[in-house]
Amino acid sequence: MQRFLGRGNFAKVFKATNITTGESVAVKVMKKEQFQQLISAIDYCHSRGVSHRDLKPENLLLDENGNLKISDFGLSALPGQRWNDGLLHTQCGTPAYVAPEVLRKKGYDGAKADIWSCGVILFVLLSGYLPFLHENLMKMYVKIFKADYKIPNWISKDARDLISRLLVVDTKRRISIPEIMENRWFKVGLTKPVAIPAAFPEEEGERGSSSSAPHSPPFFNAFDLISSMSSGFDLSNLFEEKKKPGSMFTAKCGVPVIMSKLETVAKQSNFRVVSDDDYKVKIQGKAEGRKGVLAVTAEVFEVAPEVAVVEFSKRSGDTLEYDKFCEKDVKPALKDVVWTWQGESSDDECR
Repeated sequence: MQRFLGRGNFAKVFKATNITTGESVAVKVMKKEQFQQLISAIDYCHSRGVSHRDLKPENLLLDENGNLKISDFGLSALPGQRWNDGLLHTQCGTPAYVAPEVLRKKGYDGAKADIWSCGVILFVLLSGYLPFLHENLMKMYVKIFKADYKIPNWISKDARDLISRLLVVDTKRRISIPEIMENRWFKVGLTKPVAIPAAFPEEEGERGSSSSAPHSPPFFNAFDLISSMSSGFDLSNLFEEKKKPGSMFTAKCGVPVIMSKLETVAKQSNFRVVSDDDYKVKIQGKAEGRKGVLAVTAEVFEVAPEVAVVEFSKRSGDTLEYDKFCEKDVKPALKDVVWTWQGESSDDECR
């Protein structure tokens, strides 16, 4: 290694000499943890159901502290944009970075497409050029469909292994983000954040013990009831400073039955009931998830003696794990007491 030549967005470049051949070369030196930051950021997006769909170096920014930021979510997709088959169908992205399944017209998983793009980015940063570059667009697409690329021989064996597992045409065989995070090359110098245990801090105005609990559950007014039964008519954001995220249903039975049902659901799902003060059932998972321990609150509001509204909200943990808990555990278990879920008509079955 010899003199400093210049600095780019991601690396410093030095002049160097090959001690075996005497050949002068340029060496690019970069901090590996900024690849690590990219994967961490994408994992965060995916955990909330967001697919970026246009990942490329031009959309990766560095702040004044050298921390990587992902920008330009103009082509990103939310869970509601998936078709009935659970896939995305819009062909979008930058051609050289787009995944082969996006180019086809059969639907694709946006998260897996992002992982392919991360593979192209890693290739570019380590080699200095694109893996599928061709002046003819259609010929470039053919190379993408076949994953026809050649890794430069100066890239290390471990890095080559990771690239070869990222740029895989078969999405079932393509490496996942948890697998990326366990990769030997990726883990060098990696500092993992410490997971904070889920907790239920008292909110302003929330009673701290059952001895001070009210004799009846909170009352749900007519406006709230109409809003809860139709997501299209939900105007609560016009009147509330902050709307709690979560799932809501209207029940066709009394509050004691609902409270008992909620506790049963928690136990059957291997959750533990933290408390049931003030007509709130607070339940918490026993195992660490992607974003720590999942913790959920279910609050019961009385509308009439045999009609109530129940609102679920995530207190901590991963959003996708929370959604799975609601769909796979909560809805089937409460089917016999539910009148309608928010956004579904009363004739719909709870799925």
